[in-house]
Amino acid sequence: MSQLSENKIAELTTKGKRTRQKILDTAEQIFGEKGYFETSVAEITLTAGVAQGTFYNYFPTKKAVFEELIKQLSSNFRYEIKVAMEKEQSFEAKQRAGYQAFFEWLISHRNLYSIIQQSVLVDQALYRWYYDKIATGFIKSIELAIDNKECKPLNSETVAYCLMGIGQFIGMRWIYWDDKSVPDTVFDEAMELIFKGLNHTLEG
Repeated sequence: MSQLSENKIAELTTKGKRTRQKILDTAEQIFGEKGYFETSVAEITLTAGVAQGTFYNYFPTKKAVFEELIKQLSSNFRYEIKVAMEKEQSFEAKQRAGYQAFFEWLISHRNLYSIIQQSVLVDQALYRWYYDKIATGFIKSIELAIDNKECKPLNSETVAYCLMGIGQFIGMRWIYWDDKSVPDTVFDEAMELIFKGLNHTLEG
């Protein structure tokens, strides 16, 4: 039995879509808290309140639901970032809005960090896919900014991964570890670092 295609998902009834999403939401919680290898399909279905047979109507294996979960989480936060950035005009304003949208989304999905780190052991190709998708968005934005003279003509992939690292670790430090929003002062200093650098210029 293969995983549902996008066409098959679109054909699901409203109830079917709700059930499938409930399984994914439950998997997000349990994978995040217990880990992939310690989680069973039986535990997911028991917590979700669905039969194991129902689970297999949507996902052929535990790995299939794990893969779908990562792809859905990635799609969801990248969409939120895209919407936020489209409201702004300049490169700097777009980046600020994108980071803010990601941090706000992450508050309700803290387990993303645990799940993504597990994926390096579960499926390295999936782990790389996750970061490649994020990098692709950054690279497009950076290259456009370079063309518009809003960014230094640096290697766009290098800049992309540097910017990704800032978002990754700021979110991990405050949202994942401390379970709170990124403080305004932290956000402002991160943006200061990105757009003005570390060089100290004495005034006067």
